[in-house]
Amino acid sequence: MTADHAISQNRLPLLPWMDPRSARLPGIQPLTDDSWISRDEAFVGQMARRDALILNQPDRVHALLPRAQAAADELYEVILARLARDPGYSFADGLITRPDGVQVRPDPAQPLLTLGRLVQEDLCILEVPDSDQTEAGSHVLTGAMLCFPASWMLSQKIGRSLLRIHVPVEPYDERLARGVQRLFDAIRPEQPLWRMNFLTYDDAELHQPRPEGEPRPRPVHHLFIRCEKQCLIRLPVSRAVVFSIHTWQVRSDTVTAEEHATLLAAVH
Repeated sequence: MTADHAISQNRLPLLPWMDPRSARLPGIQPLTDDSWISRDEAFVGQMARRDALILNQPDRVHALLPRAQAAADELYEVILARLARDPGYSFADGLITRPDGVQVRPDPAQPLLTLGRLVQEDLCILEVPDSDQTEAGSHVLTGAMLCFPASWMLSQKIGRSLLRIHVPVEPYDERLARGVQRLFDAIRPEQPLWRMNFLTYDDAELHQPRPEGEPRPRPVHHLFIRCEKQCLIRLPVSRAVVFSIHTWQVRSDTVTAEEHATLLAAVH
């Protein structure tokens, strides 16, 4: 396991539990910049953890249904083109050198596994199925590179609708699901969306898979604050929605006593 000081950031970019726009579900807002892919001071530690998970547990962190292949291929091309413009990455001799100096050989036959070793974000692909009447009109999780799940398991969610994915999240009922689905339907390639959640843990580990029937352990000391910036992007060709997740985690003493008290009230 990576030491918590290496896998965690120094501070949170914002405190979502302090802002009414993000504290209330679903808290979705327009993304006004291109930050659905970004890197920060935890890049080295988080990428080392991702490398280890992809090497040792690929079936736990990666899934791709055949119907998602076109979307995964498009996402692969979009992100590689973006990294080619990033001075922190270099492309030479069939290899991509990351900002931490690690070299990755891109494999277009494994688009999500390749991307999982290049960027800090977890990446989920959601599509509207063509003919599955049980999921009609609802986006379905058809592919994912998920190294840092926050108490859910990819194997239980792949192929499921938005409502089914959020079982057993209590506030996520059919009414909220309909509202989120309308947002998904309205996403345009030129106007991505974002939200940010917040959780507390006593454990610095970012890989936190947990079966649906197993409740998340209630933290006693709330030593770590974990926030996920979740962005929704419409791919222009496949029309799939990409859900990118950038995970921040800081020690709780990086916020003020008042901010921490407000957080504890919110998570309870």
